[in-house]
Amino acid sequence: MGLQAKWLYTLLALLGFALLLLAKRGFWIGFFIGVLWFWWIALSFRYYNLPWMIPFVILAIGGIYGVIFWAGYRIAAISPTTFGQTFIKGVFLWSVGSIHPFGFNWFIPQLGLVRSYFSFDTLSFAFFLALVGWIVLARSWRKLLALPLFLLLWHHPSPPPLAPLSIDLVTTHLPQDKKWRRSELDSIIYQNLSFIDRAIRKNYDVVVLPESAFPLFLNLDPDLLLKLQELSHKIAIVTGALAYKEGKIYNSTYVFENGRYLILDKVILVPFGEEIPLPKPLAHIVNHLFFSDASDYDHATTPQIYTIKGVRFTNAICYEATHPLIYQSPTTYIIAISNNAWFWPSLEPWLQNLIIRYYATIYHKVVYHATNIAKTEVIR
Repeated sequence: MGLQAKWLYTLLALLGFALLLLAKRGFWIGFFIGVLWFWWIALSFRYYNLPWMIPFVILAIGGIYGVIFWAGYRIAAISPTTFGQTFIKGVFLWSVGSIHPFGFNWFIPQLGLVRSYFSFDTLSFAFFLALVGWIVLARSWRKLLALPLFLLLWHHPSPPPLAPLSIDLVTTHLPQDKKWRRSELDSIIYQNLSFIDRAIRKNYDVVVLPESAFPLFLNLDPDLLLKLQELSHKIAIVTGALAYKEGKIYNSTYVFENGRYLILDKVILVPFGEEIPLPKPLAHIVNHLFFSDASDYDHATTPQIYTIKGVRFTNAICYEATHPLIYQSPTTYIIAISNNAWFWPSLEPWLQNLIIRYYATIYHKVVYHATNIAKTEVIR
C-alpha cells in the first residue's frame, strides 16, 4: 500500500504542478488553495466563543492567498510569449513559499513532493518545475522524452540514526473543551502519572508527554513538581505545561531527570494563537475585542537545547516544530510536543506531520513527536 501511495503522490504532484503552470486565473487559484489548505485555522474560534467568525476567517484566508497568486500570475501575463509566462509562473511557484502572511509559514508548495519519489530541496524543486514546464510547453511528443530526466530527482538521503535511548512517546486524547476545565484536572494529572508509571515498568529511558499535558502553571504547583522530581530518579520525563515567571506567561517544556528539572520556554509563538502579530496598539485592540483582554504569551529568544543521559535534544513546542529556525540548531535530535485538539477534526495534524517530515529531511534531523489528538511518531 505504501508503494502504491508513493506512486499516486508522484503522479498527483506532476499533474498538480502542471495544472498550476497552465492556469490563467491567479486569484481563484490562490483563493481555493488558501481555503483548502488552511480552512481549519478558523476552527480555533470555537474555543473563544466566536463561532460566528469561522466563515469570515476562512474567506479572509482565501482572499489573502488569492491576492498573492493574482499578483504572481498578473506579472506572468505581462510576458508576450507562452514560454515567458510559464517561466515566470514557475519562478513564482518556486518562491511563493517564502511569503508568510502575519509570520505564518505553513504554505510550502513543495510539500506536494514530500510523499512522492521526488526530492524536494530548493534546487531539486527548481529542477522539477523546469521539467514540468518543459512538458507543459511541449508541442511535439518527442519532447516527452524529457520525462526520464525526472529520474535525476528520485533521490532521498539516508536518514540519520535514532538516538541511543529508548523513548516512549505518549499520545493523549483530550478534547480542547475539556482540557482546561478545573473539574478535569485531577483526572488529567492521574492519567499523566499513569503514563509515566507505564514507561517505567517497560524500562524506557525517557517518557515524552504532549504540549500542555499538565494544563496548569506547573512551576507554581510544588506538590506536583516534587512528585515528578521523585519519578525522574527512575526515568527522564519531558512534558508540556505553562510557566509563570515575573508576571509573564510562557508555553513551556519541563524536563525532569535525576531529581532536577529545567524549564524551556517556547521561542516561536503561533500568530493570533499565542501572540497578535501586529503593532502593540493594534494588538491590544484585537485582544480587547476578540480575546477578552488576554495577554500575549512571552517567549525565549533562541532555540532551547537540553541533555538527557548524555544525548542533546533541541526543544520544539507544536508550531515551532514546523519552523526552520529549530532545525538550524546543532543537535541531530529534536523532541517536539504538540496539542492538535484546537483544530480537530481537520487535516491540520496531517499537514503538521508533512511539514515536520519536510524539514527533518532537508536538515537531516530526527524528530520525536508526542501529541494530543494526532499521530505520535518518530519522523526522519
